[in-house]
Amino acid sequence: MGQTILHEYAPSGNCYKVRLTAAHLGIPLKRRDYDIMRGETRTPEFLANVNANGRIPVLQDGDRFIPESNAACFYLADGSALIPADRFDRADMLRWMFWEQYNHEPNIATLRFWLRYVGLDALSGLQREQIGVKRKAGNEALKLMDDHLGGREWLVGDTLSLADICLFAYTHVADEADFDLELFPNVIAWMERIMVLPKHIAMSD
Repeated sequence: MGQTILHEYAPSGNCYKVRLTAAHLGIPLKRRDYDIMRGETRTPEFLANVNANGRIPVLQDGDRFIPESNAACFYLADGSALIPADRFDRADMLRWMFWEQYNHEPNIATLRFWLRYVGLDALSGLQREQIGVKRKAGNEALKLMDDHLGGREWLVGDTLSLADICLFAYTHVADEADFDLELFPNVIAWMERIMVLPKHIAMSD
C-alpha cells in the first residue's frame, strides 16, 4: 500500500468501521475529516477529486480511491485473518456485510443520524412518517442478529471477521437512536467480546 488516507466524518459508523478494521490489522491511517452537516462532501473539489457520489468514507491508497465502507474494509483486510479461509465462511461473511448495508444500516444508522444530528424538529414530514417503519425494521434486524448469536460467539466461524466489525459499528450506538439493546442479550454479549479485544478502538478514538 501507498500512503493510506481515510476521508471521513468521524461520528459516522461507516467511517468508524474502516478505522476499526485498520486498528485490528495495525495499519496506520491518515485521517481527513469533512463536516457533512456543512456540505463539505458536496463541493466541486470533493466531487472531482475524492468521490463523484459525494459520500464518505472513501479510502485512498496512493492515487487510488475506494468509496463504500465495506469495500474499504475488505481492501484493508484482504489476505488477513479477518477474512475466513474457508470458502463458505468467506461467502457468509460477505452475506452479513451486504445485509448490514441493506437491512441494518438504512434503519438503525438513519434513525441515529436523524435523531442525534439533525434533530426531530428539523425533520421533514416524510422523514417523520418513516420513523415508525425504520424502528420496526431496525428492531427486526437486531432480533435476527440476536437469534443468530444464540450459542455462538461470532457471526461467522469461530473468530472475529469483517462481518463482526462491520455490524458492530452501528449496533453499538443503536441506543443513540432509542433502540433498547437490553432486549437483545446475545447482541450485548457479542459487543462486549469485541470491546475487550486487545486492538479494539472506540468510535471516539
